[in-house]
Amino acid sequence: MNKEDGYKMHMKIQQLKEIGLNKSQIARRLNISRPTLNKYYDLNTEEFKEVLQSMSTRTKKADKYHDKILNWLKEHPDISASQIYDWIEEQLNGYPGFTESTLRNYIRDLRKEHNIPKTKHPRIYEAVEDPPMGQQMQVDMGEKWVYKADKITRVKLYLIAFVLSHSRYKYVEWFDRPLTTADVVAAHENAFEYFEGIPEEAVYDQDSLILYSENYGDLIYTHQFASYRLERKFRVYMCRAADPESKGRIENVVGYVKNNFAAHRTFINLEKWNEDCLKWLERRANGKIYGTTKKYQLRY
Repeated sequence: MNKEDGYKMHMKIQQLKEIGLNKSQIARRLNISRPTLNKYYDLNTEEFKEVLQSMSTRTKKADKYHDKILNWLKEHPDISASQIYDWIEEQLNGYPGFTESTLRNYIRDLRKEHNIPKTKHPRIYEAVEDPPMGQQMQVDMGEKWVYKADKITRVKLYLIAFVLSHSRYKYVEWFDRPLTTADVVAAHENAFEYFEGIPEEAVYDQDSLILYSENYGDLIYTHQFASYRLERKFRVYMCRAADPESKGRIENVVGYVKNNFAAHRTFINLEKWNEDCLKWLERRANGKIYGTTKKYQLRY
């Protein structure tokens, strides 16, 4: 809590006391917990000033990263607290000693103190009903421009992403050139190995690496992909332009990978990029509770 918010809260507590509201009513009106209210309920203005002063001078767990976090915010104003937390975890190769929610509050105060507003990215897709375990995966491709270490030279990278529709378990592979059908097939094999299984159905956009043409509803696959699909024996569902919701999970995954892993990350070489991405998948994308299902992401 900053001083301005603290003074406002204390003033409202005193005003509500004067008009006769009890503690439960005040807590509900101000949307604060009873322990918080009890802590400040009987303090006069001078006592409350002392409390705020002690809070402002008290060392916070994230203070040791203050300068680094502030530099990141100034350099990348659109960066999320989740990505900053991941960068700290990545550099420490482990738990930093505080939670992501603690860091989120710390960053919120830093943004307010240094006037660094954050650009908001609205959600596009809503949650839809999950298919049964092992039934479906969704696949999509994307592109992302990133900078090399000199901060001047840009490199265009290409990705293919897979997500299991029930568990939201993800696999991502990057390339420094446009993908070929052979790349797509090889990435499928790597994804199946990573998932430790093959789903019954795969959902795709009508991509030219997979689909040669659609003739009055009949799908004609590229020769290489057609042979591979028959070998692996999974069904294919092709999304149509008017049906984006059917592939909403993977659209969100591609955006998440581009904005959380790739954004503001320095490109050294493709091998390190893919290696770091796999670590990120285990640490963050597949290693935390998923926001829609409120469950940990597990294979299948």
